[in-house]
Amino acid sequence: MRKQPVLITGAGGSIGSALALRVAALAPPKLILLEASENNLYNLEREWAAAAAANSGVAAQVTPILGSAADRALLDEIFSIHAPRIVFHAAAFKHVPLMEEQPLAAIQNNIFATETLVHAAAAHGSRVVLLSTDKAVEPASVMGATKRVAEQIVLAHGGTVLRLGNVLASRASVAEVFARQIFLGGPLTVTDPAARRYFLTIDEAVNLLLFAAALNPGAPSIRAFSEWVGNHALLAPSLSSPHLVLDLARFMARALAPNREIAIDFIGLRPGDKENEKLWAAGESAHLAGDSGMVFIQSAQPLAADLHRVLAPLRAATEARDLAAAIAQLCALVFDYTPGRAVLELAGQSESQICASQVTV
Repeated sequence: MRKQPVLITGAGGSIGSALALRVAALAPPKLILLEASENNLYNLEREWAAAAAANSGVAAQVTPILGSAADRALLDEIFSIHAPRIVFHAAAFKHVPLMEEQPLAAIQNNIFATETLVHAAAAHGSRVVLLSTDKAVEPASVMGATKRVAEQIVLAHGGTVLRLGNVLASRASVAEVFARQIFLGGPLTVTDPAARRYFLTIDEAVNLLLFAAALNPGAPSIRAFSEWVGNHALLAPSLSSPHLVLDLARFMARALAPNREIAIDFIGLRPGDKENEKLWAAGESAHLAGDSGMVFIQSAQPLAADLHRVLAPLRAATEARDLAAAIAQLCALVFDYTPGRAVLELAGQSESQICASQVTV
């Protein structure tokens, strides 16, 4: 990356902005920061100004751009003018219960913006590194299912995908919610006493993204997997067992309010929530990537042409605002996706009706 221009989408988000500062310290010839939120871009520019004033090592030529990864004309302009060779795609809708209420928006942003970006990058000879989530594994939510399709799109076109768990201290993360609830005196709201999640810090997430971007399947430590990795890779951190969310709540209560008793309320799983998350599915296999702290995940992927064939009717259904047809197509793309009750009610369909109308990839 020291010699290659870099584009980051969703650059004003928690991970995107931290990644941008780290990449800038590597001094690439150009760093292009694409952000769809005006407020996020404004805050990012202020953060950059503060970093520059503090002489913190920000040395790259930085170009902030207000716009969406779904805008093909804008993307072609960015690639033509700035010629980024590596693209970190961190832009996505991520809030699970909200996307259960807004499924067509999730499909449009998480799937079709990714498809637009990947096609633009391919047309200009650039490689995409997708920031994904453990919620894409055997998804129970629209957010997870759309991120799984985004993974398929990137992998089918030779890119790299990194699945992460919950990133602590990212905006609206559970840790941030708990901190605010503790400040207000409680109670802490936990969905279920048995709920478990994988947790990483923002610094760990950024380190993993940089590793994914620098991945060389021919390196000695991972050459044994090169036959099935090819020019793309699906990666995840090698983590121990997931942690109880309840343990995190108790730890934060003790740390932030040692002299107060903070109550904990169990509110039940929200729409789209699962009790436990996994980093790879039952039909996938994981292999350690040497001593990198990462695993390669071997997963069946549709060919790009087959993917395009099924994405076309999904796009048509989304543009027609036909939620039932869109969810049926989403089920066809992600065979282990289980639509939640809230989505089925919005679509006016039962799960059996949705499944009966699936189109096989």
